[in-house]
Amino acid sequence: MTLELDAQIEVYDAMRQELEREHLGEWVVIYNEQLVGTYESFQTAATDAVEKFGRGPYLIREIG
Repeated sequence: MTLELDAQIEVYDAMRQELEREHLGEWVVIYNEQLVGTYESFQTAATDAVEKFGRGPYLIREIG
């Protein structure tokens, strides 16, 4: 599971500048090495991630 999470973090790092420019302070969900979406709150991001992917692994991170 750690390797899968490391891959999600790498995707976030590659997109970081663009995400910070366009979505600073929002939350991001990355799953299967793809951006799922950006969200106004952690709760909204977590709810969507669990509904779509169950227990994961996926990355939920605040942008910025």
